[in-house]
Amino acid sequence: MTLATIEGDPVNGHPPKALSGVRVIDMTHVQSGPSCTQLLAWLGADVIKIESPNGGDVTRVQLRDRPDVDSLYFTMLNSNKRSLTLNFKSSGGKQVLDRLLSTADVLVENFGPGVLERNDLGWEELHARYPRLVYASVKGFGPGQFEDAKAYEPIAQAMGGSMSTTGDPAGPPTVTGAQIGDSGTGVHLAAAILAALIQRDRHTGTGQRVVCAMQDSVLNLCRVKLRDQQRLGAGPLAEYPVQSEDGAVPRSANASGGGHPGSALRCAPGGPNDYVYLILRPTEWAILCKEMGREELVDHPDYATAERRVDRLDDVFSLIERWTSSMTKWEVYERLNGLGVPCGPVFDTRELLSDRSLRDRGLIAQVDHPQRGTYFTVGCPLQLSDSPVEYSPAPLLGQHTRELLADELGFDAEGIAALEAEGAI
Repeated sequence: MTLATIEGDPVNGHPPKALSGVRVIDMTHVQSGPSCTQLLAWLGADVIKIESPNGGDVTRVQLRDRPDVDSLYFTMLNSNKRSLTLNFKSSGGKQVLDRLLSTADVLVENFGPGVLERNDLGWEELHARYPRLVYASVKGFGPGQFEDAKAYEPIAQAMGGSMSTTGDPAGPPTVTGAQIGDSGTGVHLAAAILAALIQRDRHTGTGQRVVCAMQDSVLNLCRVKLRDQQRLGAGPLAEYPVQSEDGAVPRSANASGGGHPGSALRCAPGGPNDYVYLILRPTEWAILCKEMGREELVDHPDYATAERRVDRLDDVFSLIERWTSSMTKWEVYERLNGLGVPCGPVFDTRELLSDRSLRDRGLIAQVDHPQRGTYFTVGCPLQLSDSPVEYSPAPLLGQHTRELLADELGFDAEGIAALEAEGAI
């Protein structure tokens, strides 16, 4: 992917994208940072991934499904980027990075505390040298007692409120399958970067420090649980299957957590994901009863009002499940969706990967990789009418090093040879 293509070349059929002309220096690794910079790349930014000459991003080799090729872990988080191998601690590496940063709009990093500062690459140093640069960081925790602690996805969920409120009430705190700590933080950081760029270009003329902590991002996504914590002061949470025993919001299994009760209901033939999730709104109770052939429940004193049904939700959903369990989840969905009853089949990962609507919309995108061949990635969830995403494969390690050095940073053949001899690239 050349810079001309990224910036937009209407003559050759490449119109500008939303972030055309924005250059991002990606000094991130693993998931939280790369998920952010991949979003920016999909929106048209020129994202240059800085990697160590000695192996690059560790996820290139983690969880490999095939030997000697970059893993899906790496390729699904780094598409549409360019790769520059660089030892930024070396003298030559510092020179390359200096030239690169002088052309950049954004630096994104997720190193541990003090790593960049010890190499004169902290916020204060770089802001003085490149005042327009937006300096964005992923941290595990914000300032305070945990700021130097290491954070991984499950730790962020544990300390951000997700684990304590997820799972069976009788079981242990549970990690959710969605990567809300890593990729969730990446999405938050991307939003903050875009806001900083707008503020720079419309108001201040200078870049700023942008920080997103994983704990903070998880907490933001657990907002409704903090809502319920404060509601506890007024009495029991009627929509929860169990009530608090320790003064904190309990785990609610598959209760909806919203203004209307809901539950996952078993369907035929009874496999591990043969379920539909159904939201029970007052306006559809009579419709649902008639569809189930249980018209007598419409005006039954135990079920006639929403308040009565909330008092016996286990009984209500057991009645409905006896009906759903006689059909497949798709049959239940077709019947209820046509009546306006909110419900959805539980998709397993195999079904998601093959879903036609997701493929047609590019949410499941096919990518051709020079070593792996064809693979599928989860596409861009941000749909812009004038900035459609065109997917390109994650770069090979150092794939664009010479292109960048020679064509864009002004190094001649002798200078590149010197950098190689030093081990800078």
